[in-house]
Amino acid sequence: MRLYLLALNPTDSVTEGFLPAAARLGLQVTVLTDQPDAHRRSAPDVEVLECDVRDFRAVVTRIATHHAPDAVFTNSDHLQTQAALAADYFGLPAKDWRTALRVKDKAQMRRHLAASGLDAVWSTELAAGQDPATLTALDVPYPCVVKPREGVASEDVVLVEGPEELVLRCKEIQERRPRAALVIEEYLAGELHSIETLGDGTVRHVLGGFHTRLSPPPYFIEERCTFVGAHPEPVVRQVLAQLDALGVGFGICHTEFVVHEGRARIIEVNYRAIGDQIDLMLARLLDIPLFEHVLRTHLGEPLPADLGARTDGAALVDYPCARKAGTLTAAPEAADLTVDGVELTYRPLRAVGERHDLYGTNRDYIGVLRAVGRNTDQQTVDRVAADHLAAQRWEITP
Repeated sequence: MRLYLLALNPTDSVTEGFLPAAARLGLQVTVLTDQPDAHRRSAPDVEVLECDVRDFRAVVTRIATHHAPDAVFTNSDHLQTQAALAADYFGLPAKDWRTALRVKDKAQMRRHLAASGLDAVWSTELAAGQDPATLTALDVPYPCVVKPREGVASEDVVLVEGPEELVLRCKEIQERRPRAALVIEEYLAGELHSIETLGDGTVRHVLGGFHTRLSPPPYFIEERCTFVGAHPEPVVRQVLAQLDALGVGFGICHTEFVVHEGRARIIEVNYRAIGDQIDLMLARLLDIPLFEHVLRTHLGEPLPADLGARTDGAALVDYPCARKAGTLTAAPEAADLTVDGVELTYRPLRAVGERHDLYGTNRDYIGVLRAVGRNTDQQTVDRVAADHLAAQRWEITP
């Protein structure tokens, strides 16, 4: 059976998650990408074909002129609609392309949820090239949040306190992203959480979720994610109702939301597996073949009624971040160790000698620590992770 995997740059989810899972399932994999050299370096044993994967027509043509497909899949935020359209063209199981488009376009998601009657968030769009000064004529609720309409990973997401700052921030983002439309929406109070779901269109499993610690405003860098085995049932019910209204039910999905005074309000829906190595940790913590399950749904196989996930663990992912621009001159190497029953996996995300600006986004990550405890409480996991990080040294020279 042949799997076509659409990708942009190589990610840990692909190289350490989905490609090994495909091999275990005995699938022949063809990677379609606009960055073929990078994928050939990261996966030299996998067939890689160059393709303009952002254009669904190019994807259909590339597949049609190669081997017949049994599944078309992507874990990229930017390629869900293209993969869904291509899979549908060949009559294969897939996400509904309308849903993929609806949740990727943050303005459309807000409109759809408001029309469903489940949640209404004040929101407006600023088209690419539109003068931000036009926003001053609107009754914008402050503080508000500015973000790219199709953005990811906290890139150019910023909290704004007033009209002058709103115009300034929009202009700054437009200079960096001249072709991007922006969304301006009311700030939703509450702590940030996520819920991870996996469905086959009939059965839907809630895999748990995370409680996320964010950087101080005005930016929204996710600095630590702590596993939550089960959010309160009323909260889960509210989030799932909103996902149902959006049409999300096939494959894996990462949904971010806040809870304020018992009300759950969606921040964004990423119709793919949670990233930044958290999916790798989740599979380890739950002790299930998570990536295989995801691929099986795209092959048309039903999910089991019970995934057999373990419920006796605790976990977190912590991201040491750069606090200033400069060259990384000292940093710990990759490490795998077990302390007091807690498995620690540290991976550097920047090489010593690299110079970077300060971005105010997830690009400020300089490393990632995954901590997983079996038959261990969260306090122990927190302590072991904190002690390990405190013993490390990162130096950035301006």
